[in-house]
Amino acid sequence: MNKAAALSVREATFLGFENPVDPRSTELETWAYQPESVPLSAMPRDWDLLISGDVLGPTLFELAMDRQCPARRFAQHCMYIYAADGVRQNASSQRKRRLKKFMERAEQVGDEPMQIWAHNCRVLMTRPELFDHHDWMEGGLVRNPRRLGLFNRR
Repeated sequence: MNKAAALSVREATFLGFENPVDPRSTELETWAYQPESVPLSAMPRDWDLLISGDVLGPTLFELAMDRQCPARRFAQHCMYIYAADGVRQNASSQRKRRLKKFMERAEQVGDEPMQIWAHNCRVLMTRPELFDHHDWMEGGLVRNPRRLGLFNRR
């Protein structure tokens, strides 16, 4: 998203999602800069899981990379869900390729939380048995950021 578009999204008044189960990327972007307009508690159950797929993955990644985004931690949480799904053996090749591109970009230009995310993705790709549902799917690695070790025992 270019700077002019980003500013217009941030300045737009968010009136709600047309379909919260399947939001458009523009709706998600607008909401992310005004998350108090529709609190997470008002979203459908497991909304984080519903939106953390290939369609909104690029939008969530950009929000997670934006240090000024009020909903950044939520977007980072969704990117952990996206990554956990992307390292599964039966994940689509598109998901795996896109995840690798996101990881490379986070390593190159991301700040510490996104570099930690990329590191943890690489650890999980190498050692999928280290997957912990609480950390990856319930926000544990966002609430308690840390670099996972390749040599953790399970």
